[in-house]
Amino acid sequence: MMLTVERQELILSMVKARKVVTIHELVEETGASESTIRRDLTELESANKLKRIHGGASALQRRSEEPTVAEKTVKNNYEKQLIAKQAADILEEGDCIFLDAGTTTFEMIPFLTNKKVVVVTNGLDSLSALIEHDIETYVLGGAVKRGTRAFVGRHAVQMLQTFRFDKAFIGTNGIGLEDGFTTPDPQEAFVKETAISLARESFVLADHTKFGETAFSHFASLDKATIITSAETDQSHLEKYKQRTTVKVVTA
Repeated sequence: MMLTVERQELILSMVKARKVVTIHELVEETGASESTIRRDLTELESANKLKRIHGGASALQRRSEEPTVAEKTVKNNYEKQLIAKQAADILEEGDCIFLDAGTTTFEMIPFLTNKKVVVVTNGLDSLSALIEHDIETYVLGGAVKRGTRAFVGRHAVQMLQTFRFDKAFIGTNGIGLEDGFTTPDPQEAFVKETAISLARESFVLADHTKFGETAFSHFASLDKATIITSAETDQSHLEKYKQRTTVKVVTA
């Protein structure tokens, strides 16, 4: 039987090599019980050596590292669609909204048809989709960030400040109990922060992988927005966040 330190070293090496591992894989590889593996994952997460996810664990992401749109699009797509539909259901006819650049906020667009809303976006990909769905749209100017295809910079923020919103729908890379909402790029963080300040209500759309993560740039504290997530998010995590802000949990 492996010692605890040996087993945990094996778990970390598997996470490093595969990026994501399931509890079932860890049980098979180590010969330990499921309860033992869960305890190991809890200890390793507390030591900031990995991140627990639904059914397993993943490697920690570097705080300044920003996945590309292509990388994010293929991850948890069905979960993102559920979250996006819930977000769109909140809208009222005639709302003026800010739609942040991002793969989860992008999934809202098909659900906006016939809502009679006005949309302002900083997402280059969102712009094309909004036009295709015949939705009244305004786009921010400024520089386009290559990886996320978002308009950022001084010109984007200056134009953003000319609008006022009923609701803002924001993407995030991390949600932490102490660090709040974070994203890798300070320029994108400033756009998100500004949009939230200009909206009557703000909603952060986040799949289960965003909880417990902290990226480089803080853009809002937890009390500044309602979180919309899915039932995939660990319930023990959610109870802690519900003490700090409103959380809407989407079920299929």
